[in-house]
Amino acid sequence: MTAVITVPSSLDDLSFEQVLDQLAGHPPDAKVIVDARHCSFASPYGLTALLTLAQTRSERPTFLPPEDADKLTYWVRAGFFRYAEELYDVQGVVPRPRSASESDVLLELTPITQSDDVHTVVERIKDKATQILTNRLHLISRATMGFTMALSEACQNIVEHAGRGGWVMVQVYQYRKRLGGRQVCVIAVCDAGVGFRRSLESSPRRPLTDRWDDGFALETAVVNGVSRYGDPGRGQGLKGIRGYVHRWDGKLSVRSGTARIALVPPWDDDVPRRDNLAPFPGSQLQITIPEKSAA
Repeated sequence: MTAVITVPSSLDDLSFEQVLDQLAGHPPDAKVIVDARHCSFASPYGLTALLTLAQTRSERPTFLPPEDADKLTYWVRAGFFRYAEELYDVQGVVPRPRSASESDVLLELTPITQSDDVHTVVERIKDKATQILTNRLHLISRATMGFTMALSEACQNIVEHAGRGGWVMVQVYQYRKRLGGRQVCVIAVCDAGVGFRRSLESSPRRPLTDRWDDGFALETAVVNGVSRYGDPGRGQGLKGIRGYVHRWDGKLSVRSGTARIALVPPWDDDVPRRDNLAPFPGSQLQITIPEKSAA
């Protein structure tokens, strides 16, 4: 029996849980149809996570693209179908990408499988990032160095822990839910690899506890800065990301397995930790940096 997974009208890091709730209970070899026909907004997290979802299926899923022509054009411009057509059976006619032009997509969907990919991503984005962060988010110029560091470390996490590659996307857009409609820059990095719990299980620095689960592993890595490496000088990427996000009043959320942790700034009302979520392989990370307030 084929399962139809309905993509919500607004797809972001929180509403993607609706997709996973529908997927729960269907084994990887079950036939599924991912129906995005009525999706009117998809964040970088939403797009990267949809590609990651397809990677978790042994039976190639079917994908129904957005029906709205403008929304479909955005998905094309973001590079979604360039990779979705390799992972999904995409139904209907999808327009071909046009020549590159100025857009609010700082970095279109990009696969990450090795360290060279990370260096390429940083080189591609750093000049445009400087312009965006200073002119649109009104941050001081030294914020750019921290931004590229955070991007690099987030992508490097895929290389060191995923085992099968992942995806990154960066975009600037108006944040209508909070911040009075200010601009935000969002980095989304998703993979379907081993996840934090399995990665940390081999670490000599792992806490000895009988309540070891996905939530505890995330707290150990994201909040306490413990990595799988015995060398204290390695695996400190999340610590650097956490510091950068705090400095610029941003938000960091990380999901892995059945848990999610968020470092929540005053302007947001997210929950710091969620457990007992629908299971999903790998790790999914989002960094949100807001426009500096004029006040």
